[in-house]
Amino acid sequence: MALANRIRSSLPLLQNLARSSSSIITQQQSRSLLVPTLINSEFSRNYATASAAKEQKVKVPLTLFGASGNYASALYIASVKANALDKVETEILELVEAAKKSPTFSQFMKDLTVTKGVRVKAVIDISDQCKFSDLTKNFLALLAENGRLQLLETIAKRFSELTMAHRGEVKAVVTSVIPLPPEEERDLRETLQDVIGKGGKVQLEQKIDPSILGGLVVQFGQKVFDMSIKTRAKQMERFLRDPVNFDNLFEFTTSVWGHSLHGMY
Repeated sequence: MALANRIRSSLPLLQNLARSSSSIITQQQSRSLLVPTLINSEFSRNYATASAAKEQKVKVPLTLFGASGNYASALYIASVKANALDKVETEILELVEAAKKSPTFSQFMKDLTVTKGVRVKAVIDISDQCKFSDLTKNFLALLAENGRLQLLETIAKRFSELTMAHRGEVKAVVTSVIPLPPEEERDLRETLQDVIGKGGKVQLEQKIDPSILGGLVVQFGQKVFDMSIKTRAKQMERFLRDPVNFDNLFEFTTSVWGHSLHGMY
């Protein structure tokens, strides 16, 4: 809420920037915000030599594709090297949530007619007001310079996938008609934990979707277990429409009803 209020208070600034040509900064100036300058040349040479010898090699835990995947991976590497993974994740996710509550700011991020300099200046000012870390601020400035602010929400999701993998967490999304009672949520979490093994930790997310009619749909990683009444009803409908094949009758009844109706509510 506090961040959303800061975003809201920044709206006049965004409007003024969009109308002002004098606020445009050059590409060289925006790049200087992304790369810290070392004034002392001797220190710079020594720093470069030490960095080359001690450069931390970071392995990205997941292979992500597309522009959003590339940006998320780059941010992950920089955050791990700066030992600021949790802080950067929190700031990025807070900004995404705040943008959802501010249609003006959300539209600003998507509007490619806004000049590059205005975009960069705006995200830097907002980052300063929100007291974001330099890493987050510079990353947002990079997105603004490259015209990629509209990808921020997708990048944030991909970045969270990387941070979860970094912590050994596995996100499981459970879809049901009504919220799971605490005891059933606990049982499901324990079951998924047994499936995943000791090498991971289950993070359970519940979603409500009345259209599945009942039962559960559980998704984690690339696996989907569809135990919804909707899917079972469709399977039965196809079975009733097709000519009866007694060889497959037992297999069908087992696949549709063999779950002993567990989880149907």
